[in-house]
Order: sequence, then structure tokens, then C-alpha cells
Amino acid sequence: MFFAFGNLIYISVLLVNAIAILSEDRFLARVGWSNTVSEPAFGAGSAGDASIKNKLINLTTSVRTLMRIPLIVINSILIVYEVILG
Repeated sequence: MFFAFGNLIYISVLLVNAIAILSEDRFLARVGWSNTVSEPAFGAGSAGDASIKNKLINLTTSVRTLMRIPLIVINSILIVYEVILG
């Protein structure tokens, strides 16, 4: 059971790392996933109007913005853990 939980942590950290390193200028804008379109302020629009694509674009933007510093700490902890207990 513990090994499955550890693998789940590794997979989730790797997926968040993959989302965090996506470049908006080089990759996301080319495939049409850029967040350059101005969106209404909080509460100005209904959440039901947003498509799945817009929700995923907002999710990637949020992950790239909010998880930058915590990912540095989490990755450092995982590296130290792997080096010591490998």
C-alpha cells in the first residue's frame, strides 16, 4: 500500500512539473491554449458559460502561477529523499 501511495506522489509531482514548465509564448500560444484573451473580472460572468478548453487554460495558468515556489520546495525534498534513501 505504501509503494502505491509513493508512486502516486511521484506521478502527481511530475504532472504538476510538466504543466509548470509549459511556455506560453513558445508552446501554448501556438496550439491555441494561450490566456491572452481578456476575461471578465470575478463574478462578472457565469461559470457555466466557460468551455472545457477555457477551464483547462485557466487551470494551467493557475498552476504555473501559484505552484512555482511550492514546486521548488517539493522537488528539493524529493531529491534529498531519493539521494539519502534512494
